Amino acid sequence: RRFYEKVQALHQDPEASVDNPLLAFSLIKRLHSDWPNVIYSDEATSNTQALHAGFREMEQELPGSEDLEGAARALMRLQDVYALSVKGLARGIFQRAGHPPLYSPGRRAALSADDCFHVGKVAYDTGDYYHSIAWLEEAVSLFHLSYGSWNLEDRSSLEDALDHLAFSYFMAGNISHALSLSVEFLRYADPSNQRVSRNVAKYKKLLEMGTGARGRWAWQGCPGPPPPLSPLHALLGPFPPQPAPERLLHLSCSYETNSSPYLLLQPAKKEMVRIQPYVALYHDFITDAEAETIKGLAGPWLQRSVVASGEKQQKAEYRISKSAWLKDTADPVVRALDGRIAAVTGLDLRPPYAEYLQVVNYGLGGHYEPHFDHATSMKSPLYRMKSGNRIATIMIYLSSVEAGGSTAFIYANFSVPVVKNAALFWWNLRRNGNGDGDTLHAGCPVLAGDKWVANKWIHEHGQEFRRPCSADPQD
Repeated sequence: RRFYEKVQALHQDPEASVDNPLLAFSLIKRLHSDWPNVIYSDEATSNTQALHAGFREMEQELPGSEDLEGAARALMRLQDVYALSVKGLARGIFQRAGHPPLYSPGRRAALSADDCFHVGKVAYDTGDYYHSIAWLEEAVSLFHLSYGSWNLEDRSSLEDALDHLAFSYFMAGNISHALSLSVEFLRYADPSNQRVSRNVAKYKKLLEMGTGARGRWAWQGCPGPPPPLSPLHALLGPFPPQPAPERLLHLSCSYETNSSPYLLLQPAKKEMVRIQPYVALYHDFITDAEAETIKGLAGPWLQRSVVASGEKQQKAEYRISKSAWLKDTADPVVRALDGRIAAVTGLDLRPPYAEYLQVVNYGLGGHYEPHFDHATSMKSPLYRMKSGNRIATIMIYLSSVEAGGSTAFIYANFSVPVVKNAALFWWNLRRNGNGDGDTLHAGCPVLAGDKWVANKWIHEHGQEFRRPCSADPQD
């Protein structure tokens, strides 16, 4: 700063500095003699060390390799579930062939060749050659368009993309294409690479032996295996059939008091979504201020969500989200929300008849594949609460999303989009205590936006006189 102030004091007018030989000399002298004194002084060394220490401290808060891999897998998940083309995604377009865009961002963000390479590399490292081929092909195409230019930010190159793409095609069974890519690698990237040269010889020998130019796979004329569908995409299918019109006749919207004094002055706005399974959506269930309060309370406690695995709980790739649990004593807003849920459902939420409020955040590509909320095994951790199975679920949407994020009921063939401040309610168990198979549901991946929900799971003990058994044992 001192050096800058000296130069600025002498040379406030750059044109005058050129005209005046004394000023010109002073400028040249300072830039030549004084500048090294600034750079190589003890003070500069100390400042540099402090700057690097600050960088290292900041680095602890930056995304790590796990975050980068998770973001890449999220892009591949969106590609699969919403049938998006890699070429379109690389250009910032969220569209599948023959359909209008699922999401049109205000500012289109394209991916670089290096970006596409890293998505393909994540797939490559896990042996997912279907995805690695698609993303590495796009990386090679973009590297070709750049005419060999290289950016300082890039950590990969055309050479890297060709190398990984050739081996991906080989592992997918398309030996002839693996050979042509390897030959291109030797011709344009590294002619002296002995490993790739040995691969070329190996591929030629395999083709001469008649292993098959098209390889082990032939899927709709594409090289490589058919795409691995996620359980959500496989169950939903591209166009799920709509329910028959007669099944929709009894759906209605109404103001409900549920015989509760709590709702007399402000009845609940109830929309019946489906009769079987019983699913209702309560609009304007909470206010914007309440939603922000709940998100703020949960924010510091968010951790990677876990799922039940036998008698334990663990992280799983089929549930990508962060969650936190809030007791009713955490804030008056949480306590008031419990009272509102009890009034609307008519159920007893006093401990231990209901679980704490679970707040969940689904970020980039966040999803939860098909699952039941109720336990399907007596070994489930849910039974440790000694309050029976989960009889009902109420899920409150704390935010809106720009695209994706719907709650899909798989066997019942319908989905409910995210409706900010609304609450979705359904019965997990039939009146006879058996699980309702039609409640198999999934949280579709978030295509654009930030999805927040709050879940309240209510158990069957304590509800015996609030939801009694039916005279029909099959009900």
